[in-house]
Amino acid sequence: MNRRTLLRTATALGAAGLATGVPAATAAATSPGAASPAGSSGAGGRLRVQVVLFQGVEELDLAAPYEVFSAADHFTDRDVEVRYVALDGPGTVTAAFGTRLRVDHGWAPEEADVLVVPGGGYARPEAPGVRAEIRRGALPRALAEARRPGLTVAALCTGVMLLSAAGVTRGRPCTTHHRAQADLTQQGGVLKKARVVDDGDLVTAGGVTSGLDLALWLVRRELGVDAALGLESMLEYETRGTVWTAGRQAS
Repeated sequence: MNRRTLLRTATALGAAGLATGVPAATAAATSPGAASPAGSSGAGGRLRVQVVLFQGVEELDLAAPYEVFSAADHFTDRDVEVRYVALDGPGTVTAAFGTRLRVDHGWAPEEADVLVVPGGGYARPEAPGVRAEIRRGALPRALAEARRPGLTVAALCTGVMLLSAAGVTRGRPCTTHHRAQADLTQQGGVLKKARVVDDGDLVTAGGVTSGLDLALWLVRRELGVDAALGLESMLEYETRGTVWTAGRQAS
């Protein structure tokens, strides 16, 4: 578990206890640092997650996965490290609705286990966002070059179109925001109309709010079912839709 304040940990455990009906003291007995909860082996090192930011990125696209992964280590024995990163290095990014975000970390996908690509601005061709990044070309090239064994590249909403421009989705099961699905198919993606599509080292999700489902699915896959259930209780959110996985489907 990362070194977070006692207050924040107590708040997370208390929220989980209130939502599940389990007293906080009982929750603490099965929290990280105590005995491993069922479904969490405690195996593996730190899970390193990077959320990619760019000018015009959608606020909810970036915030939902960031919060899910950041809170995840309250419910697992594994450390979870979450960073915002930008191809242009540390600096300030202005999101789609004007939120200014400080990015402290530069581009380093070799230091990640999961790379999350949000969307934003696809419906506004002349504004900052996905279309501008595709025209610029640098981010799609960097995403194409980032692929390696051991790295899961995940994207949601129109962030999937950045992966499409990088050639990552060509010939592979994937999904995106419903208004971009025709473009994704035209560019060679094998569209699956599911909330989340898991094709191993490529995991994609639909429109804006599906960032919650994408992150919760990856938590379930990487950290165990109990971690995902704990997060759902804390967030007061139940996973929506169906997850399509290679060879089978999981709800």
